Amino acid sequence: MRPPRPRGEAGVTDGQRPRAAREVFDALGVAYEEAYGSSPTHRRSVEWLTARLAPRSRVLDVGCGTGRPTARALADAGHLVVGVDVSPVMVEPATRAVPDAVFRCADVRDVSPAEGAYDAVCVYFSLSQVRRREQIDLMGRLAGSLSPSGLLVWATVPVDGEDVEHVFMGHPVRVCGFSARGCVALAEDVGLRVLERLETVFTPAGPFAEPEPQLFLHCRRGARRPV
Repeated sequence: MRPPRPRGEAGVTDGQRPRAAREVFDALGVAYEEAYGSSPTHRRSVEWLTARLAPRSRVLDVGCGTGRPTARALADAGHLVVGVDVSPVMVEPATRAVPDAVFRCADVRDVSPAEGAYDAVCVYFSLSQVRRREQIDLMGRLAGSLSPSGLLVWATVPVDGEDVEHVFMGHPVRVCGFSARGCVALAEDVGLRVLERLETVFTPAGPFAEPEPQLFLHCRRGARRPV
């Protein structure tokens, strides 16, 4: 998802209704994987995580999509993966592609895992249609779901705005997010230590190919900042 442009400037036009995340990804299906699955930085990020996990670690994949590349790579490495996605059209091929993992269809905003339930959490490009206040709350819950010294990987397009109208792969959406500095601050506020920060520009495959900035934060559970 490239940085949103103002309404009427090659973005959402009058008469287009911004669509909810489930509508968008139900419509896209495997086309999303075909457009974004080749990202070398995403694959490097998953490799960074798998290299640091103990055998048979418990991993939560938030916004798992079709299960590739993230859940597939983690399951192949022998880890116990639970994937969550709002789109049943995504969850169905994920279940076929990664039979060793467990997938369920749910809104990421409703994800409330138990304290210390997971050794790692993946959040790859799954929060861009979640309002900023809800992103903060969700990241706090996900950080709390990590075991002591557990790992969390968060990838996003660093856009500082709320409900910005935009067209994503041909679909009108509303985008919410933070600047790169804001993402780092959010991670630290919820008790994560940023171990590595990767910034890149990726051009997805297909007819909607336009370069987009991407931010990857590799984090470890530490201590929440005092209020």
